Amino acid sequence: MHNHEQPSPITSPFFTTGTKILFGIMSLGILAYLYRMFYGLGASTNLDNQYPWGIWIAIDVASGVALAAGGFTTAALAEVFHKEKYHVIIRPALLTAMLGYTFVVIGLLADLGRYYNVWHPMAPSMWQGNSVLFEVGICVMIYLTVLYIEFLPIVVERFKGRVNFPGTLKSLNKITESVLGIADTTLKRVTFVFIIAGVVLSCLHQSSLGTLMVIAPSKMHPLWYTPLLPLLFLLSAISVGFPMVIFESILASRSFHLPPERHVLSSIAKYVPILLTIYFIIRVLDLVYRDALGYIFTFDGHSIAFLIEMSVGVLFPIIMLFNPKVRRSMMGLFVSATAAVIGVAINRINVFLVAYQPPYGNGSYFPSIFEIAVTIGLISALVLVYRTLVRIFPVISVDKTAHEAEMANPMHRSHNSGWVTK
Repeated sequence: MHNHEQPSPITSPFFTTGTKILFGIMSLGILAYLYRMFYGLGASTNLDNQYPWGIWIAIDVASGVALAAGGFTTAALAEVFHKEKYHVIIRPALLTAMLGYTFVVIGLLADLGRYYNVWHPMAPSMWQGNSVLFEVGICVMIYLTVLYIEFLPIVVERFKGRVNFPGTLKSLNKITESVLGIADTTLKRVTFVFIIAGVVLSCLHQSSLGTLMVIAPSKMHPLWYTPLLPLLFLLSAISVGFPMVIFESILASRSFHLPPERHVLSSIAKYVPILLTIYFIIRVLDLVYRDALGYIFTFDGHSIAFLIEMSVGVLFPIIMLFNPKVRRSMMGLFVSATAAVIGVAINRINVFLVAYQPPYGNGSYFPSIFEIAVTIGLISALVLVYRTLVRIFPVISVDKTAHEAEMANPMHRSHNSGWVTK
């Protein structure tokens, strides 16, 4: 981080054409969510006994968890491996991960038939150590708690030294400042423990999401079913962590009229093709070992879905990001990072929906309008909450001189006018 760059709340206007559109989409999503809660899964979804899960699991949960991996990969790189220059992107990555997991839980509640029993994994009397789903649930709950604890230093920093209750509450100013001071000192001493815990927990449940489908060998297409699914899920999550950080960082800089962290994003991008290449090699070797390589060339629906997943989400970013010129270009970085993000989302959709073949299925699954509305509503809400929190808390590092120059440049504002959350 440059000396003149400090995390600070963003001062750009909140309401824009983009945010108003997002508010409308979010409102429709809330209505659909409430309809599901009051009238049940049968009335609001196209799920049945043959297809017990749909886009709420494939997109809202499985994809959401994978795309929130930027939090633990960035934390591991900066804090565990002591790559100090990446500290500038830790806070945005942490916020993205925290909100990502929060909305994963909200999406999961919609998918659970008895959503009011979601607290059961927290009760030791109900633990089932042989259940993969239990391991996923308990790890997600603990990791979400860890993420909020990791975010606490940012909250303390925002309010420490600024407490000024008016009127009759004025007597609480000193007490509150004392509490914030104690919290600040304590968190500085113990935060590293939660960072390490977050990395470990993320690795556990990222892989366990793949383990969920290992128990269904007769119900999945050979292109995706493999005992290596836990490893592949973990590797793909690690591989998409940095692209997600790049994707979020460039969108945020466009949205708030901030100069992008070129040197940091270009540097972090060099790890992406290496990680994706490792994932690609293991994926191909697994297909060869299982004698499933021939399914790629049948050119049916499954084959085409596989080819799209691998070409868009793996090969394209590898080829792009091995090129130093692409890594130095913000547009090149954004396009390649977006492809990697989309690729992992396609992979989770393929594993949980496309590859799934119920033995007695009599039809196919397509999401209802309520399922679609809830999904896009949650995504819109996440963006709006992110935009709200970065205006309240010091999350994004701002070079005030460069920011003022960017805001004063009409060409820059015109150039950004095509972005959704400008």
